[in-house]
Amino acid sequence: MLVIIFICGLMIGSFLNVVIYRLPKEESIIFSRSYCTSCQTELGVVDLIPVISFLFARGKCRYCGGKISYQYPLVELLTGILFLILFQQYHFSIEFGVYAFLSLLLIVSSFIDFKHQIIPNRITYFGFISGIILSLLFNHITIISALLGAVIPAGFLFLISVITKGGLGMGDVKFVAMVGSYLGAGYTLIGIFIGSIVGSVIGLLLIISGIKSRKSRIPFGPLLALGNLLMLLKGAAIIDFYFKLWN
Repeated sequence: MLVIIFICGLMIGSFLNVVIYRLPKEESIIFSRSYCTSCQTELGVVDLIPVISFLFARGKCRYCGGKISYQYPLVELLTGILFLILFQQYHFSIEFGVYAFLSLLLIVSSFIDFKHQIIPNRITYFGFISGIILSLLFNHITIISALLGAVIPAGFLFLISVITKGGLGMGDVKFVAMVGSYLGAGYTLIGIFIGSIVGSVIGLLLIISGIKSRKSRIPFGPLLALGNLLMLLKGAAIIDFYFKLWN
């Protein structure tokens, strides 16, 4: 069963790559076949096998020899691994389905933000509406917690954006509203804190190494996704560890 779950994750990850590439370009993600981004040649079935096709082709297009980004196998493997972790934690349950779906939204948002420094409204609006609807249909979270989870963290980041005069983009504000509709206010706020700490450490290391300057902009979306993903997977353990430190 674990193998099946992992393979399903790989296949869904392959589709996520299509979304990550096409959504910022406003191309259809459903009604056109996959193609090489270098020579535009339509890909065959063999070319679409997750991870394996990349390895056999040695990271190059079979038709033009153009390099294939490591993003493709990375997204596929990441999705497969997350599906495995979630399945081991929640098994076949409503929580597994809901949180697997949230994980897909986090992956797509993170890679688009990393590449283009934007988080498309079509992701955040769709994710937020889906989160509210799912809170009404299932019992993983109450509708009140979902609404508070959307409003409070988003309001917090919006206030920071106003104070810093645009230091944070509205895409990040909408992003945490989406996440909060799934995880609630408490987990999402802690996820923001974790993402900020990780971002500060990474930013400092990049400045010290000379790769970035103090004025360089680092996409916050992937950091927010990382923090909230950690809360999704190990939120109770993280909170327990925090209180043990203070005690």
